[in-house]
Amino acid sequence: MRAFSLNLVSNISRGSSLSPTKTSSWLSKSGLYAFGFYQRGNGYSVGVFLAGIPEKTVVWTANRNVPPVSGNATLLLTDADGRLVLQTEQDQDTDIADISQTASYVSMLDTGNFVLYNSDGDIIWQSFAYPTDALLPTQILPAPNELFSSLSETDQSTGIFFLRMQRDGNLVLYPIGNPIPEYAYWQSETYDMGDKGSLNLDLDGRLYILNATGFTSKNLTHECLEDREPYIC
Repeated sequence: MRAFSLNLVSNISRGSSLSPTKTSSWLSKSGLYAFGFYQRGNGYSVGVFLAGIPEKTVVWTANRNVPPVSGNATLLLTDADGRLVLQTEQDQDTDIADISQTASYVSMLDTGNFVLYNSDGDIIWQSFAYPTDALLPTQILPAPNELFSSLSETDQSTGIFFLRMQRDGNLVLYPIGNPIPEYAYWQSETYDMGDKGSLNLDLDGRLYILNATGFTSKNLTHECLEDREPYIC
């Protein structure tokens, strides 16, 4: 496996770029998380992963169902219009973030959130708002958002299950293609919370559902296996 080069920079300015075979990632301040290229099969994908552990666990993937790219690809925060784009050898540009404003700089935060900012320092896009298959500490899954499983630990394409925080306040695990109660694999049985319910994960590993008034509707942590590590349910 190719050794990646990681670049520890707090704020990444326009004109900065990454390459699978050179500087491949931008690190968070502590070095725990990284954003950039990671190896996927015989190619590379773009995402956020845990750089501070040997496994380099992927926690977010951009355009997850797009095939991996070759080592000649470039990830660029464009100087002209502040777009974060993936450029391939076929001269195709794919946007990593769908933004309506110009990004002045980007940052990989120690929370695992990859963020784009405008010239006033306001957040215009963040990976926490578009989760793929993982929820990180301090991240919130509001209704009616979903987490979709990956095909495997090494293939982050969309798998066969999804977890939906429903508008009725119920958190439900469905098979893809059959999002109806009869086919649900699991549900939290929390109802009538309005459309402001959310799934939350705290830094201490507590996983819980908040209702529309901000009170805990259900603590899910006790439903996890006792011998598992924090953050894993």
